[in-house]
Amino acid sequence: MTTAYRIELDLFHGPLDLLLYLVRRNELDILNLPIARIAAQFAAYLDVLELLNLDEIGEFLVMASTLIEIKSREALPQEQEETAEEEPIASEARSGLIEQLLEYRRYKDAGKALEDRAAEWQQRYPRLSDERPHVGKNPAADFIREVELWDLVSALARVLRRNSVDKESRIRYDDTPMHVYVERIGDQVRREGRVAFTSLFDVETIKVKIVSMFLAVLELLRHHQFRAEQPTDFGEIWILPPAAESAEPASAPIAAEQARAA
Repeated sequence: MTTAYRIELDLFHGPLDLLLYLVRRNELDILNLPIARIAAQFAAYLDVLELLNLDEIGEFLVMASTLIEIKSREALPQEQEETAEEEPIASEARSGLIEQLLEYRRYKDAGKALEDRAAEWQQRYPRLSDERPHVGKNPAADFIREVELWDLVSALARVLRRNSVDKESRIRYDDTPMHVYVERIGDQVRREGRVAFTSLFDVETIKVKIVSMFLAVLELLRHHQFRAEQPTDFGEIWILPPAAESAEPASAPIAAEQARAA
């Protein structure tokens, strides 16, 4: 049986969100989903999610089990006789998964259309000062839009494969507070103007520190208006300072030139 999906799981929206990302990334037809290929890629992401120790990891594990079960049934030799019950079970599991994925895609597309329409209306009809809500913005409701969250997870997986990560059996703890990583990486990005995501981990080999730094990057993107750009598909991800801050250095020479002209 396929797992029921949840629409909202904080930053990581659930296993169907990852499945839909893999479908779009590989330009696949959902109705003819290559289960074996998707299952292998899903398992690769699952390794990183387990390292991040997500509270919702159980739902990803259930989905991985579902994919493996469907893959195993489809891999049975054609000459091997299946019982009258096995074939309907495999077909039902596959069709149920595809149906959920189609429904989730419709939900995502509808949400994106509503966001685009809301942004367009805000540009046409700006709110008056007395019409603006008086409650503060909930930063936990922010989403990473410039770069897919799963692109960042994929980049983290490449970092872990590239670096000589410490694999000793002894558990190593990192007692560095998260805000220290946030401030440290934020200062570097502000100082350099743009920083390659993978370069942040060039000299780090301890898994727990790599994970802490990754979470700090997410914190900067979600709560501190930092930005992430990926100029080419599946290429390097660049971390940039908030737009207001990055515009300041560019305006300084202009102001100086105007002052000289005056």
